[in-house]
Amino acid sequence: MTTTCNVALFGQKFMGRAHSNAYMKAGRFFNVPIQPVMHTIVGIDLISLAPFADRWGWKKYSTSWKEVVKDSAIDLVDVSTPNYMHAEQSIAALSAGKHVACEKPLATTLKEARMMRNAAARARKSRTFVWFNYRRCPAVALAYQLVREGRLGRLYHIRAQFLQDWAGPEAPLTWRFQKKYAGSGAHGDLNAHIIDLARFITGEEFTEICGAVSETFISEREVLTPPSKTGGRTRARRRKPAVGKSDVDDCVLFFAKTNKGTIASFEASRLATGHRVTNTIEINGEHGAVRFSFEDMNTLWFYDHTEERRLAGWRKILCTAARVHPYAGAWWPEGHGISYEHTFVNMAAEMMAVLAGDESILPIPDFADAYETQRVLEAAMLAAKHRAAVRLTEVK
Repeated sequence: MTTTCNVALFGQKFMGRAHSNAYMKAGRFFNVPIQPVMHTIVGIDLISLAPFADRWGWKKYSTSWKEVVKDSAIDLVDVSTPNYMHAEQSIAALSAGKHVACEKPLATTLKEARMMRNAAARARKSRTFVWFNYRRCPAVALAYQLVREGRLGRLYHIRAQFLQDWAGPEAPLTWRFQKKYAGSGAHGDLNAHIIDLARFITGEEFTEICGAVSETFISEREVLTPPSKTGGRTRARRRKPAVGKSDVDDCVLFFAKTNKGTIASFEASRLATGHRVTNTIEINGEHGAVRFSFEDMNTLWFYDHTEERRLAGWRKILCTAARVHPYAGAWWPEGHGISYEHTFVNMAAEMMAVLAGDESILPIPDFADAYETQRVLEAAMLAAKHRAAVRLTEVK
């Protein structure tokens, strides 16, 4: 008989919706050994909290995460709050004996990430997960398999980009532009994803950041007024709008080297005009290459360098075949693609499998895994600050 896992979700905004949908759908599309139960939603805006709980299927709601984390009925705490709250909430949940899932980046600083990793190691009966959801695209999972099968041979190059343009001068000063709340800007928000993709697909670890550059193009942004009585926010109503300091990076580029000698380049920007979600990665090897773009997420491009030269070329693989492509069998008939929200459902289903003791799935990131990505993030920022190469042995 399928057992259950009572979930408490901290955060009711963008990621709160994505995670709610994942728990709602996981047991409907996958034969999960443990059924996630949407027990309690936690948020700070009481006015919108009850309607959110009702709309997304949460049984209870609360504005006190400290009370919820102590609730003996809760099995899994899911932290989807702003970055500065990740460490305190996750460590408290682990101390209370809960399993913990946390949004990325793991924390605002390497010190906090280390504390989270160590707390997870001490809590031996608790499992941890980090929502690097792009691992759960069927095309990315296929790339992982092709590398493990040796289809690319020795790897030479990794080049990855995550470009967006939503953070132009018109974007107001939210927590994502303040270091004390976010830790970093485009770097932690976007580079974290593509660093994780590179580590996941290749199985290699980074040993050196060879060079980096970081830039804040817009240092002042318009401040929003406090929430109104109806729960909404408005821009400051003044002749000259109040402005506040944006002290995080808008763009970070860096070069790196892995333990196997692979050379990598990473670029993240939230001011790349004309780009909505240009999340791409290409890996070139001795015998072949793979290329993925999230804007065409059901497709993986593969180049077989062992083919006869006159017939060689990039091959477009539609990753929707139920029997051969990861996750595809849980969804629609072949050729009917999935989208962004399905990556969260795929991961929620795998989290339930892990809690049931099934370790045969593709690697799912935990706090120790995400800590390694945080080390790369930290090393890149040090390289940009000091305009010098930084070895990962120096960043612990």
